Amino acid sequence: AILRRVTTGASLAVWGKLSASQGAGQAVEMVADKLEVIGDCDANDFPLQPKKHSLEFLRENAHLRFRTNTFSAVARVRHAMIFAVHNFFTSKGFVNIHTPIITASDAEGAGEMFQVTTLDLDKIPKTAEGKVDFSQDFFGRATNLTVSGQLEGELAAMGLADIYTFGPTFRAENSNTTRHLAEFWMIEPEMAFYDLDDNMDLAEEFLKYLINYAINNCKDDLAFLSNRLAEEEKNKKADERSMELIEKLRFVVDNDFVRLTYTEAIEVLKDSKPNKKGQFKYPIEGYGADLQSEHERYLVEKHYKKPVILTDYPKEIKAFYMKLNEDNKTVRAMDVLFPQIGEIIGGSQREENYDKLRARMNEMSIPSDEMWWYLDTRRFGAVPHSGFGLGFERLMLFVTGMGNIRDVIPFPRTPKNAEF
Repeated sequence: AILRRVTTGASLAVWGKLSASQGAGQAVEMVADKLEVIGDCDANDFPLQPKKHSLEFLRENAHLRFRTNTFSAVARVRHAMIFAVHNFFTSKGFVNIHTPIITASDAEGAGEMFQVTTLDLDKIPKTAEGKVDFSQDFFGRATNLTVSGQLEGELAAMGLADIYTFGPTFRAENSNTTRHLAEFWMIEPEMAFYDLDDNMDLAEEFLKYLINYAINNCKDDLAFLSNRLAEEEKNKKADERSMELIEKLRFVVDNDFVRLTYTEAIEVLKDSKPNKKGQFKYPIEGYGADLQSEHERYLVEKHYKKPVILTDYPKEIKAFYMKLNEDNKTVRAMDVLFPQIGEIIGGSQREENYDKLRARMNEMSIPSDEMWWYLDTRRFGAVPHSGFGLGFERLMLFVTGMGNIRDVIPFPRTPKNAEF
């Protein structure tokens, strides 16, 4: 009778002896002496069946997907990567800083922010000019969920030298793609006395450390995920298939990253076969173009066949806090490009000169009165400093070989979806 209760999804306690398995498919098996059903499960109602489910189906049943081999493997790799991040920075003497989640600043100047308010939305108080009267709100001013901990991180680096943040960030982009989340995790180090070259060195060392850590400490899970990816790739045309998972990880670890300027990259792309044959979705016409994922992947996968770091971008397509080069046209920015992912890290040397920073803010219509605290760091003993941001879920996509960013975070937040 008890065996009728042993169904898919049921929880069991089994006493017995583990011995080497006679059958294929597992290393050990249990020779049971006693069995107890702890939690019954009606197999007819249970959404997960003993067969392969699509990732889309598992997204729709995200509350149960931890019970599958794929998602338990991803969760363990995610845990290992979190541990490795803290290990790396701690071994280098960095201090971890918790930056605020509720903030009044827009670090990226992107404006795609979630607003935070306790005002009654049915009775919003207005000023004499007819605008929302935020003075009556909880914080007495307009506040948002953070898009980056960078600016606050810079404040800490001015006193502690080398710091890093690792926390949730939020973007209210209405993007329903396999690469975008509304809530994701960012790792953002800031280092006093680092120039752009030091910044690139650290980014390369950091990425190689993380991927090496995964290769050495997640062998079983990576082997499982590698097989999963190989099965998935079989359905694609040969020229559309991605690298084998372990091969792709070794591609990063075993190669020196190629470093070139944005201007050099534009020349390579302009003269490339796909550009001349009109195969790029976004053709490269010349200097000033904002590089898309297809361009970044061409540089890494086809042209250099190594990870790439691009530097010295036109100031018009980068943020206000990046240090101007002497040509007054480009900034000391860097982007690290990976196969399949494109940009995985974005960073820069920061502008430490008060007058130049103020001029850049005016140029880009960023209200300096709201950013008085940031400007203050440039007035009082500023030092050259640099930093970068690594989107943790982008890293997870790369390390696990999963194709959709919603499958590498336990509870994805996307447009029209905030379940649990």
